[in-house]
Amino acid sequence: MLKCLSLRQPYAELVVDGRKIIETRRWNTNFRGKFLIHASKAIDKQSATLLNIDCSKLTKGAVMGLAFLYDVKKYTSKEDFLADKDKHFSINFSAPKYGFLLKGAKKLNKPIPMLGQLGFFDVYHPTFIYC
Repeated sequence: MLKCLSLRQPYAELVVDGRKIIETRRWNTNFRGKFLIHASKAIDKQSATLLNIDCSKLTKGAVMGLAFLYDVKKYTSKEDFLADKDKHFSINFSAPKYGFLLKGAKKLNKPIPMLGQLGFFDVYHPTFIYC
């Protein structure tokens, strides 16, 4: 069993490519460790366009990689939040905002179709027994 977190595209793609090393959320977590990256069926088309990412090539509705969450940063000001923009690719600040600090992201060779959920959720799938 592994934890999993759903992210909208293009953010899931940016995480598994190692370009997005902070995942921002309005909630904190005590979880630390390896987890699966699930690409939700929703695409933020505006962000994809701004980042020059072709929406038609993005994985949707599938687990597409792994990452390691090693810490959480609490953002208390818009200035602090925007200083990390190149690490989380977001401009929308509203307190509270937490940054899940990620490392060691890897993309799976083949995405595994799966439904996502809100927050961290448990995944029981034979493919991930040895992850």
